[in-house]
Amino acid sequence: MTAETDTDRELTMSRAMVEAVAHEMREDEEVFLMGEDVADYGGIFSSTTGLLDEFGRDRVMDVPISETGFLGAAVGAAQAGMRPIAELMFVDFFGVAMDQLYNNMAKNTYMSGGAVSVPMVLTTAVGGTYNDAAQHSQTLYGTFAHLPGMKVVVPSTAYDAKGLMHAAIRDDDPVVYMFHKRLMGLGWMPSPEGPKTPVPKDDYTIPFGEADVKREGADVTIVTLGLHVHRALEAAADLADDGVDAEVIDLRTLVPLDTERVLESVRKTGRLVVVDEDYRSFGVTGEIVARAAEGALDDLQAVERVAIPDVPIPYARPLEDEVNPGVEHIVDAVQSVR
Repeated sequence: MTAETDTDRELTMSRAMVEAVAHEMREDEEVFLMGEDVADYGGIFSSTTGLLDEFGRDRVMDVPISETGFLGAAVGAAQAGMRPIAELMFVDFFGVAMDQLYNNMAKNTYMSGGAVSVPMVLTTAVGGTYNDAAQHSQTLYGTFAHLPGMKVVVPSTAYDAKGLMHAAIRDDDPVVYMFHKRLMGLGWMPSPEGPKTPVPKDDYTIPFGEADVKREGADVTIVTLGLHVHRALEAAADLADDGVDAEVIDLRTLVPLDTERVLESVRKTGRLVVVDEDYRSFGVTGEIVARAAEGALDDLQAVERVAIPDVPIPYARPLEDEVNPGVEHIVDAVQSVR
């Protein structure tokens, strides 16, 4: 189900996410929320603000600092017929719970021959650009997309965030919902222009596997997701001043991936730039380029990748700005494929 936007109402991405979660909790008593600082604090990135007041502690639960424990509990609850939403505060923390996530959440439906399903949502904050160093600034959606059994969602706007959250909670498979801190609309971490959008009051879903062309163009295709959708749009505006007409594609989901939308654009423009806040090697940029080569090689004239180099994210602001792709990096990459 889709909906037209309400032109008189704009939400931040955090409020759009909360609105979707609240609706689903009202509609289905099996939906509940658990995680670190999701109750009294409302989520450190405002991802759960207000939910405790409406639903109480039986359905909005703060948990001990034991990611293995509470994520394992979420997997068990999902297999028992509930629909948990479990928040992993930072995606960087996934390592301590990887057995629960990859060997249980992602595999148990397959390992049981379909006897059980795992209808849970793992929400987690990704991304840097606010100087929180190597253990709190990674993106890592390529890691989850690489491991089969999980759907992977990465919204870039409030409209998309709400529709994708409705779809994630209703899905009968495990969904990893990865929101970028910089897009949430927090006072202490200002968002770029763009994430705050008109959002319908009614519920609606955005189907997984449908990328969105955020800007149409004829000269070069820029494929990206998350924060870098907005940086790519800014780069495209700068490039337009130089006579370069860039098309910007927001993948929105990595699993499933809308390969055909990418190929359609590449067949039109002949040039591809993939922009990603994950690491360069063995990641999303390489996968998109490979699929473009497999499906549109005759049309593909030039490619370029823009991503985090294979180093831990630095703490110092100048160093973090150097490794995290900025607008100027995207402009340079587009100019290099011209």
